[in-house]
Amino acid sequence: MTRTGFYTEPLPALAAGDLLVVDIGQLCTVHHPQADQEGPRRGAGLRDAGVIAHGALAVRQGRVLAAAPEPELRQAMQVGARAPAGVEVISAGGQAVVPGFVDPHTHAVFGRTRQDEYERRLRGETYLEIAAAGGGIRASVRDLRQRSEDELVALTVPRLRRLMGNGTTTLEIKSGYGLSLAAELKMLRVARRAAKEAGVRAVLTCLAAHEVPDEYRERRADYVALVCDEVLPAVVAAGLAERCDVFCEPSVFDLGETEKILRRAMDLGLRCTVHADELEALGGAALAARLGADSADHLLRVDEAGIAALAGSRTVATLLPGTVFSLGLNHYAPARRLIDAGCAVALATDFNPGSSPLASLPLIQSIACSQMKLSPAEALVASTLNAAWSLGLAGEVGSLAPGKAADFLILRGDDFRLVPYYGGVDMVAAVFWGGRRVA
Repeated sequence: MTRTGFYTEPLPALAAGDLLVVDIGQLCTVHHPQADQEGPRRGAGLRDAGVIAHGALAVRQGRVLAAAPEPELRQAMQVGARAPAGVEVISAGGQAVVPGFVDPHTHAVFGRTRQDEYERRLRGETYLEIAAAGGGIRASVRDLRQRSEDELVALTVPRLRRLMGNGTTTLEIKSGYGLSLAAELKMLRVARRAAKEAGVRAVLTCLAAHEVPDEYRERRADYVALVCDEVLPAVVAAGLAERCDVFCEPSVFDLGETEKILRRAMDLGLRCTVHADELEALGGAALAARLGADSADHLLRVDEAGIAALAGSRTVATLLPGTVFSLGLNHYAPARRLIDAGCAVALATDFNPGSSPLASLPLIQSIACSQMKLSPAEALVASTLNAAWSLGLAGEVGSLAPGKAADFLILRGDDFRLVPYYGGVDMVAAVFWGGRRVA
C-alpha cells in the first residue's frame, strides 16, 4: 500500500545536528496513523508496510520528524537544494529504507557454543535426547556458572554487534543459563552492560525457569520456590529485568508451575512472556493470553484453543522459525492459521548457542516467507512494529512514525522484498540508531 507523507504541521525547521535522508527509492514507514493506536497489526494490517515512493526522512534530535515523498517534504520544510548549515544530508542512492529490526526473543548471553550437539543431531539424536543426557540448556548452565562477569561481557558484545550489523536496533535478552540466584543476577548484569557497550536498545527478561538445574532434579518444587521467593524478588530489587519468562512444557515446567511463577512475577511488577506449545500442545498459549502476557513464543504445536485465545487477546504470537531450521525439523509454527484467525504475529531469531545460533533477522524473514508462507510485507511488519508491541515498546520503535526513535536501515536494493528474497545475503548497507549511524 503506497502512502503520502507522515508529519505534524507546522513542521519546525531543521537545525544543526539534525539529519535529512534523501534519494530514498522506497521508504517503508510501517506506519498507519489510525490503526497503530489500536494495538499490534493483525490480518490485512500485517501486509501494510506503509510504503512511500521516492521518499525522504527528516530526523530531529534523534527522533523521526517527518517522512514523505521528497518534493513534498522539501516544500513543507522549506528545504531547497541546499540544507541549512549544520544539517547532515545523506543520500540513500535510490535504495530502500525500512525501520530498524526488533528482535523480541534472544538468549545472547552464554559462554561456549554447542556445535558438538549440532553434529550429534545430524547423526540422529534429538533435542530431547541430548537434553536428557545432560546436554542442551544444562550444559550451557554448567559452562556459564564458571565464567566471570567480565568474560561474559567480552563474549556478548561482539554477538550483539553482529545482530546490529544484520539490522537489529532493539532486542530482548533473556537470562536462563544461570539457574541459581547468583548466576541469574550475573547474567542480567552482563546483558545490561553488554547492551550499553554495544549501543543497542535492550529489554531484559528473567528466565530463571528455563530448566530445572542438576542440583534440583529430584526436588522440582524446591526450585520453583527458589525462583518465586528468592530469584524474582532479587531481580526486581536490583532493577535488572522488565519481564519474566517460563519454559512451559511437560518436560520442563507444567502449566501449574508456569502460572505460579508468572503470577509471582506479575505481583512483583514484572511483565511476562511464555515459551509456549513448542514441543507439545500443553496449553501455554492459552495461559499466556489469560494472564495478559506480552507474548507467547514458539507455538510449533499450538492447538485451535490456543489460537483462539491469542486471537482474542493482545498477546503477540512470536514465531521462531530459525529454531526449526537449525534443529533440522520440518514442523513450523502454523503462521497462516494464526494470521487468518486474527492473531498478532511477530518474528524473532531465538539466537542461542544450541537450537538457533542465527543472528540474522533478514534470514529469519526469508525462512518465514519460504517455509511458513508469510508475504514479505508480513515478515517486515512482524520483525518491526509487531515485535515492538511484543516488548511493550511500540510507542518508541518499530515504525518510522513522527516522534519515534529514528532507528532505520538503508538496504542494498531498491525494494524491501529483496531482503527475504536473497536469503542469507547481507542486504543491510547501513544501520542508524537514534539518527546516528552505528553499523
